[in-house]
Amino acid sequence: MPAKFKVLIADSLDAKAVEMMKNHPALDVAYKNKLTPEELLKEIPGYHAIVVRSATKVTRAVIEAGKDLRLIARAGVGLDNVDQEAAKAHNIKVVNTPACTTISVAELAFGLMLALARKVGRANISMKNGEWDKKSFQGCELYEKTLGLIGIGRIGQAVASRAQAFGMKVIAYDAVIKQSPLPYVRMVSLDDLLGQSDFISLHIPYDKNVGATLKEAEFKKMKKGVFLVNCARGGTVDEKALLAALNDGTVAGAGIDVWEQEPTKNLELVKHQNVIALPHLGASTDEGQARAGKEVAELVIAQFAA
Repeated sequence: MPAKFKVLIADSLDAKAVEMMKNHPALDVAYKNKLTPEELLKEIPGYHAIVVRSATKVTRAVIEAGKDLRLIARAGVGLDNVDQEAAKAHNIKVVNTPACTTISVAELAFGLMLALARKVGRANISMKNGEWDKKSFQGCELYEKTLGLIGIGRIGQAVASRAQAFGMKVIAYDAVIKQSPLPYVRMVSLDDLLGQSDFISLHIPYDKNVGATLKEAEFKKMKKGVFLVNCARGGTVDEKALLAALNDGTVAGAGIDVWEQEPTKNLELVKHQNVIALPHLGASTDEGQARAGKEVAELVIAQFAA
């Protein structure tokens, strides 16, 4: 057994979490964020654990170069940036912190719904251009509108509770969860959700074997003038189909935080007047990152402190 277990923190992490690991007697911690893929390949040999957020890609090449790796720890929810099959093949444990940014993402999704309903983004740009145009930006209320949640896990439930406080009717579709986890959420089929919803918000992982959940066929089933929010994962919505639905008025507005390719090159969608475009900010709050850092530090310590 090594005198100390070497841990590489490869992405920015909450300062208290870094200190928590550095101060533990069983760990030898190096904090080297913003390594290029080539630099990471040279750096990883000798480390027993690597801690990442979403920027660093723990590829098969990285895993194979990390001969001593025992743990890959992701401070956050998604594991898109970790080759889990390669990790399993090399008996490397992969952990994440799925609950830590639930509130952060839920609040952003709800904020985007409010901003879309009241045309906040366009009105803000208009004001900055020196205009005073009230007539163009009349919006709608959330009250008594139907919110369709695609995915009713932790984040979907957090969005649902906020929607209930606003007097919205909440329906949900989930490929796995069939019984409603909340008394005020009615479970429906995906087709029923698409046809009934005034607002649709996605809270599902991306499955490369399934592809986009919302494609051209799904947009054709939506109520005219629906608002769409995606704070889930890039690829869950077909961006070409969404752009067409925005252009023909099926979708009145879209709030997009996640993209098929990140950073996105889909500037036609980014610059569409009825789109609020964000650079994957769902988990980017002080509180969410503090929780993610603390939880990932605890997972690392638990792995090596025994």
